[in-house]
Amino acid sequence: MPQPKKKANKTAQPEQTPAQPLPELRLDVLMTLSDLPGVPGQEDAVRDFVLRELDGLADEVRVDALGNVIARRAARPAAEGQVPERVMVSAHMDEIGFLVRFIDDQGFLRVQALGGFDTRNLFARNVTVHARGGALPGLLTPGGKPVHIASPEERKKIPEVKEFFIDLGLSADEVRAQVRVGDMVTLDQTARRVGRLVCGKAMDDRASVFLLLETLRALKGAPPRHEVIAVFSTQEEVGLRGAITAAYGVQPTVGIGLDVTLAVDTPGVAPDEAVTRLGEGIGIKVFDSTMISHRKLVDEFWDLAQAQGIPAQLEVLALGGTDGAAIQRSRGGVPTLTLSLPTRYIHTVVEAVHTDDLAAGRALLLAYLG
Repeated sequence: MPQPKKKANKTAQPEQTPAQPLPELRLDVLMTLSDLPGVPGQEDAVRDFVLRELDGLADEVRVDALGNVIARRAARPAAEGQVPERVMVSAHMDEIGFLVRFIDDQGFLRVQALGGFDTRNLFARNVTVHARGGALPGLLTPGGKPVHIASPEERKKIPEVKEFFIDLGLSADEVRAQVRVGDMVTLDQTARRVGRLVCGKAMDDRASVFLLLETLRALKGAPPRHEVIAVFSTQEEVGLRGAITAAYGVQPTVGIGLDVTLAVDTPGVAPDEAVTRLGEGIGIKVFDSTMISHRKLVDEFWDLAQAQGIPAQLEVLALGGTDGAAIQRSRGGVPTLTLSLPTRYIHTVVEAVHTDDLAAGRALLLAYLG
């Protein structure tokens, strides 16, 4: 993999200016983002929200053929002998969810999963089917007997996604008149505050979308030291698809993926399997199953965090991937790392992030970009 362009670029630090207090994180915006529907390929509501939020925060904004939002901030004039990097920072807009794949003779819907589900978390869920004529409330549950009449063996069974169905409470004719194969289905859960946590159905990865928006908001007053290409990508949950095409077009010299990671710092899990711990700072990814972060960037971000007192933790994730992998493999290769928000209960409707980790993520991004 190529090295960052010039060592001088890597070691160049932001000009020393008096520290200015950062604006408060707008957690109401994060909760709104989590509540919006947007499965892979149907991120329209999230994209429209992001475009409104970007007003006045970028020098130019465009939407590409895959629906990625790409916002650019030009760099300030560089000191003699230095060349600003073109830094692509990518957070994905899509959430895990479903598509309608079949309507049976009784009007029950069968679904195609978009993203990885642990079906133990899907029993008896409220869902919304987003039909062309409007949203329809539904009930998602697996086929089979209730506990009252199920055998001990049947009670222990963990169903597959193909066994789940959606009940719309309508006749088969009414269902067919309103629902089509391919309609989006999202899980219902209103985001809320729980102590120092913000919980919702789509913190993966709306928390990172929010983090990127808040970083651009904090950069509004003055040009950054590097050119910033902020990408709000599509279809990450089904193969990093939006980031692949965005990175190819943007041609960054440095890549930063923004995503959530496991914080399994909860009862029943050994400390060595926690991955990260909530409230102990932004994760600097070392490894996941799709990428090994560029070691010099890992060292640079870790050193920045230590020098500026920003809480951070190094992260090794055995299974999973982020937009960083797509950026890293683009064209001839791009030096890339991922910054990860520790998150409890990933791929459930109560994904939880800590406000301190959000603040640390914004601070570290600003320390590098600003």
